[in-house]
Amino acid sequence: MESKTDISIISPIYNEQENIRNFVSAVYSTMSSQNCNWELILVDDGSTDESRSLLKSLAKDHHNLRVLLLSKNFGQTPAIQAGFDHAKGNVIVTLDSDLQNDPKDIPLLVNKLKNENLDLVVGWRKDRKDNFFLRNFPSMIANYLIRSITGVKLNDYGCSLKAYNAKILKEIRLYGEMHRFIPAWMATKIPPSKIKEVVVTHHPRVAGISKYGISRTYRVFVDLISVFFFMKFFSKPGHFFGLIGIFLSIIGSLILFYLASLKIFYGLDIGDRPLLLAGTLLVVVGVQFISLGVIGEILSRTYFASSKEKSYFIRWDSNDKE
Repeated sequence: MESKTDISIISPIYNEQENIRNFVSAVYSTMSSQNCNWELILVDDGSTDESRSLLKSLAKDHHNLRVLLLSKNFGQTPAIQAGFDHAKGNVIVTLDSDLQNDPKDIPLLVNKLKNENLDLVVGWRKDRKDNFFLRNFPSMIANYLIRSITGVKLNDYGCSLKAYNAKILKEIRLYGEMHRFIPAWMATKIPPSKIKEVVVTHHPRVAGISKYGISRTYRVFVDLISVFFFMKFFSKPGHFFGLIGIFLSIIGSLILFYLASLKIFYGLDIGDRPLLLAGTLLVVVGVQFISLGVIGEILSRTYFASSKEKSYFIRWDSNDKE
């Protein structure tokens, strides 16, 4: 009978041929001293250097190393999701393979997750070894915005080193550039008190170059809008669109009521007034938003009824066998 896996370690790889061998050695050095069953899943995201052939070679020599080669470069988030889909552990750990995250911190995060009965532990690169203007400063702005909008109070959303309760994580699907928003996504299933962070070591890059620079910053802001909507209104889109529609309709109706009063009581000509066009337009647009909200509610209910996605998460069931 196959032994159960306790910890799954996942790392996406893209053109990291200079770091892969040292990274694998560092992970094995750390995990060999841990009294648990573990696996290392390396997901190659369509590398164009020698990473893929090197990974194939390493997979033959390491018994608990699993290598997934994606057909092309899909991006960091799909690569991480591929690792999640194939992970067998009760605890899932993610980290980068460029050796800026230190594999020695893996037990630190896992122990905190288990000892404090948490669902997510996030690494905090308090002393980050990156270029301030190109990497650190944009991250500071992004972290502030994410904290403010999602309500999940973390200092470092962008740190790849995280430990997850696999049962919760399996309830979440990642798309686009959403990997940095995993704490926010998990907060849709669990209370924020189940999410904590711990200070981790961060090393300067010693080989290769960063594949994700400042150019991705704007995508964070666009994705943040989506995250806010999904966190607040995914299961009740009518509340979002309906509120906008009602507000616009009320403003338009007040304008039209004002113009009607001028016409009825004072006999003034209102046909050439811009307010007439504005009021009519606001009422029409308001009705359209309300209709869009109704359609959104129908689509939301159809989605939940036809898919495995649930609008809730059950942490414990008395009928489950221990």
